[in-house]
Amino acid sequence: MRVRVQQQDFDAGAELAALRAGDARVGAVAAFIGTVRDVNDGAGVATLTLEHYPGMTERALEDICRQAHERWALYDTLVIHRYGPLQPTDQIVLVGVTAAHRGAAFAACEFIMDYLKTRAPFWKKEQTPQGERWVEARAADDEAASRW
Repeated sequence: MRVRVQQQDFDAGAELAALRAGDARVGAVAAFIGTVRDVNDGAGVATLTLEHYPGMTERALEDICRQAHERWALYDTLVIHRYGPLQPTDQIVLVGVTAAHRGAAFAACEFIMDYLKTRAPFWKKEQTPQGERWVEARAADDEAASRW
């Protein structure tokens, strides 16, 4: 289980290669990469700034990964989440999961992302042509997480 919260960008290919490196048991690697969009809720987004509580955030992400390991037969999980100011097309988050079979890998990856969106202590502020605004929690994210 690997969790990192960082400002710097990441190389998704290198991170996923390291996640599965040398483990001949791995038959499936599932991954999700989230990026900054240039439009949200009908407004252009020039900058997205993510804030978090150091220490608390990592513990929350570790707990989410631990729950995934309890639900599915996984070999390893990886979550890298960025914070600070980001521009459209920048990578925000990488979730990677290794397992023997694709079903467990896909499900766990989706679970981790759904829980991350609703239970990890991150706050997002967008810079739009109309000024700054905090991004509100979405009912759709809560609905996605509730199915687990």
